[in-house]
Amino acid sequence: MIINGSGAGRQPSSELVNGNKTEQSARHFHSNSNDVSALETLGPAAKLTDADPSEIPPASAPGRQNAVTINDILERRAKAGRLIAPTASYSDSDMFKGPQVGKPKSQSMDHHLSPESLSRHPCALKQAARHLKTPGLISLGGGLPCAEYFPIESITLKVPTPPHFSEAATASSGAEVRIGKYDVTDPLIQGTYDLSIALNYAQATGSAQLSRFVTEHTELVHNPPYSDWRSCLTVGSTGALEQTLRMLCDGPGRGDCLLTEEYSFSTALETANPLGVKVVGVKMDEQGLLPEAMDELLSGWDPKEREGRRKPHVLYTVPSGQNPTGATQGLERRREVYEVARKHDLFVIEDEPYYYIQMPLETGATTAAKEGEEGADGEGKEEEETVESFISSLIPSLLSMDVDGRVLRMDSFSKVVVPGSRVGWVTASEQIIERYIRHAEVCNQGPSGISQVILYKLLDEQWGHEGYFKWLMNLRGEYTKRRDTMVAAVEKFLPKEVVSWSVPVAGMFYWLKVDHTQHPGIQAGRTILEVEEEIFDSCIAKGVLVARGSWFRAEQDTEPNELFFRATFAAATAENMTEAIRRFGEAVRESFKL
Repeated sequence: MIINGSGAGRQPSSELVNGNKTEQSARHFHSNSNDVSALETLGPAAKLTDADPSEIPPASAPGRQNAVTINDILERRAKAGRLIAPTASYSDSDMFKGPQVGKPKSQSMDHHLSPESLSRHPCALKQAARHLKTPGLISLGGGLPCAEYFPIESITLKVPTPPHFSEAATASSGAEVRIGKYDVTDPLIQGTYDLSIALNYAQATGSAQLSRFVTEHTELVHNPPYSDWRSCLTVGSTGALEQTLRMLCDGPGRGDCLLTEEYSFSTALETANPLGVKVVGVKMDEQGLLPEAMDELLSGWDPKEREGRRKPHVLYTVPSGQNPTGATQGLERRREVYEVARKHDLFVIEDEPYYYIQMPLETGATTAAKEGEEGADGEGKEEEETVESFISSLIPSLLSMDVDGRVLRMDSFSKVVVPGSRVGWVTASEQIIERYIRHAEVCNQGPSGISQVILYKLLDEQWGHEGYFKWLMNLRGEYTKRRDTMVAAVEKFLPKEVVSWSVPVAGMFYWLKVDHTQHPGIQAGRTILEVEEEIFDSCIAKGVLVARGSWFRAEQDTEPNELFFRATFAAATAENMTEAIRRFGEAVRESFKL
């Protein structure tokens, strides 16, 4: 990436010009003549009835009602014209959705909101930005710095050209993308998003330009079955989780509890605990969270036995490639989890950073065949798969079967593009997203403008939806090969008499169960945590780092009754990964005196 800086330049207009209304079902900042077209919204949909999520086909299944295709998106954009959203302009993801005819509205979830969330009001200065669209308006209101004084004149990127995504292919034939300061107002360029906009303050919802892309992407993959869904850009999923927990849970006031898998993402646990929220683990199996265990726990909840804490009303779950266990909920399991959520009126936080890294179960020969078919630029058989078949192969999300509006889905670019961008997005009902925005306005104020404009130029202008899906298809193939390398290593080097595992079908993690009952230390009275520490220290001494399973226990104040270690196949080379597993196996054998 090349960043060029210079002195003062031209100052773009900060006005939005009103255009004529058109016959479309969404409102857009678009125009065919550099004006803004304020498009009409749909009227209120019918009230929600007792819809059954089991009767709703997968989001990408052929024949699904109101299914959206990439061609639909392209036609919608062509009719709307050029997107124009100047500095700090207001936008709403509803402006970029397709027709929602026939879909019911979501149910009210106000009773799930915390007193803190309910007390928030719109930020006055952010709301004032809505007036920037007024023709001829001269703004002396917001303290937006003058773009002339931004010391970055342009940014140049070199990016892959689909379907040739390898570093070697990008170096030889990648596309150069330039982002200038005044591309939008330059009559020769007629850009959509430039540095004068991206480097300035913006709305907490994020830029209209990138918001349009993620809204369309959400519609293509998930197509929520109620009409008033919204998406909002976030500063990554960790920040989104912290905001969401504060919106939903009242730890100090009401002693709220958060349900999650019995082993969960350690950062999520560390986010909840300082908020006074008690984390309660739900038993798992190879497919992750057990719905019958959650149902039993909630049905028998007694505040007297739980330090006076009321029955949990929020579930945090990672359905695909769960961190740390690598477990993936199948379609039927997800429907069962959702039904238990409806039965007990749970609000569900669906965290899906690994959703697009869903892999086939077959290993070994399949990987070898793919490697043999690769071309000189590193592209394998995955590119032959169609975008439609890729989307259809994904297990439908909880969001796609949410008939109530009780799911907030968190998506992120961290695992599938770049984690340093710190950009993701949440999707939920309008009332939930509105509360989320109220928090973001006075907290992080939205993700980095530099990150947003780079992602927009890459994903929207350079790749488009089809190119992005091809990137995800390629990524799935690459991580499948990495997964298969670890499969071969654990099969070869780990002592099966004391170590067991399941092959993950999504994500980046291998969850290794160690049979502590056979350890001589346990038989001599040592604890599981002491044995875990011994093996961990031995691994470090041998030059390999694995994660201790106890770090991920939802209920840290109880003694573990099982022993696990987590290994990741995300980044190490095949050679180093194999050697690391060999060293881990050696440490286990020495500890067990095998």
